Amino acid sequence: MTLTSTLENLLAKTSLQVSEKQIQLLIQYVELLHKWNKAYNLTSVRDPQDMLVKHIMDSLMVGSVLQGDNFIDVGTGPGLPGIPLAILYPERNFVLLDSLGKRITFLRQVVFQLKLTNVQPVKSRVEEYQGDVAFDGVLSRAFSSLNDMVSWCSHLVSEDHGQFFALKGQYPEDELANLPENICLVSSHEIKVPELVGERHVLVLKKVN
Repeated sequence: MTLTSTLENLLAKTSLQVSEKQIQLLIQYVELLHKWNKAYNLTSVRDPQDMLVKHIMDSLMVGSVLQGDNFIDVGTGPGLPGIPLAILYPERNFVLLDSLGKRITFLRQVVFQLKLTNVQPVKSRVEEYQGDVAFDGVLSRAFSSLNDMVSWCSHLVSEDHGQFFALKGQYPEDELANLPENICLVSSHEIKVPELVGERHVLVLKKVN
């Protein structure tokens, strides 16, 4: 099957509204990722068909949980979940943060070739990065623990309404039990990703006074 027909079949199993143009942009992104991966080793997923499930759909299914207009994807790697979400929501802005130069070089090429006006790749360590504005949401699937995420990214979220969107596999009972006192769980969402083996959860956290 072509990548386009595979993606269309996957999307048909969801309630997502994705235009033909957006599908083509997602396919172009996968093709770039596949091409650059050979030299840059950006992802352990080698097969573009697998990328559609494990990277594209896995990122897109997070979209329904997001609230706000300005997001930062911390430890974005090759742009996950930031790039697929930016394609799905052109009216929202995404800063993609990573400390590794080759990933940011790749992301700048993606932004250039796909003409994405709502994506800003930034090379920085998270603790050193100061945005121009506080973000509505910090999202990441890179952190090993929720505690690390809220500690390292605390300075990035808007004080009054900013939230952390943590992408996890299994529901992390132990990590939730060890959250700092000034962080509370707002909601938890089990995400169903078509044809993906394994559990996926998005946890929404925020600061409390």
